[in-house]
Amino acid sequence: MTSASPVNRLRPRRSCLAVPGSNPRFLEKAQGLAADQVFLDLEDACAPLAKPDARHTIVKFLNEGDWTGKTRVVRVNDWTTHWTYRDVVTVVEGAGQNLDCIMLPKVQDAQQVVALDLLLTQIEKTMGFEVGKIGIEAQIENAQGLTNVNAIAQASQRVETIIFGPADFMASINMKSLVVGEQPPGYPADAYHHILMSILMAARANNLQAIDGPYLQIRNQEGYRAVAQRAAALGFDGKWVLHPDQVAAANEIFSPSQEDYDHAELILDAYDYYTSEAGGKKGSAMLGDEMIDEASRKMALVISGKGRAAGMQRTSTFEIPEA
Repeated sequence: MTSASPVNRLRPRRSCLAVPGSNPRFLEKAQGLAADQVFLDLEDACAPLAKPDARHTIVKFLNEGDWTGKTRVVRVNDWTTHWTYRDVVTVVEGAGQNLDCIMLPKVQDAQQVVALDLLLTQIEKTMGFEVGKIGIEAQIENAQGLTNVNAIAQASQRVETIIFGPADFMASINMKSLVVGEQPPGYPADAYHHILMSILMAARANNLQAIDGPYLQIRNQEGYRAVAQRAAALGFDGKWVLHPDQVAAANEIFSPSQEDYDHAELILDAYDYYTSEAGGKKGSAMLGDEMIDEASRKMALVISGKGRAAGMQRTSTFEIPEA
């Protein structure tokens, strides 16, 4: 690991909105949407001839826009292109103080993450920025990247998320489907289960977030919800949104229900009480009809963390039982 001590990397990312870096109108509109994260794209959403100007457009909008409450990310081009270093240098030198992460697409091995870490460190030192503050999001988009996903997750303390890129991944393994994120015909099970679980395990083993990629049929809300619910059920932290209409669905699906959030907070309060001196120093206790213990606390921490990140407010309080 080459960067300085890590900062808090667990930012809210229920909805990660993709915005073309070459489109000022979309960049303006994105600031008013309820997405947790906005990433300004210099890669697929930006035509080759538009990339040089788009870098400067992104710098302008990062510095002058109002991104309050949002995680601010720029997706640069991948290391196999000739655009990457100039993307990083221009954007980070110009707007590094107003940037949370760089997203690196098509990551195939750990050394590609290390290279980005080193470049970011040099820029931060040159510009007088805090070293290590800018995070890295690593996008897995082919078989080689998935094979190396554990090493990629461990490559730098800057890494915050591992992202599934379904379109390029499907093409890279010759999957017989033209609908990104949908199941290929003829396969009776979930064709993405191994991919998603591999990404999730690498993320969780390294205290990172796992993000599901885009669903390209932007008018198909039912299809989007079904794919998002699958990722949320596994434990993913969020999903990309390509259209404003998908934002609300992502925020809802990747947030706990009010009932679950309240229950999780009650478990945490009750466990704290019963394991204390006043509560009898118990290793397990009853909360209503439910027995709670250390395992219960760990599960509750996950739900409460997601709820707090989503800005949820509890509607119940733990009451110390009468003696």
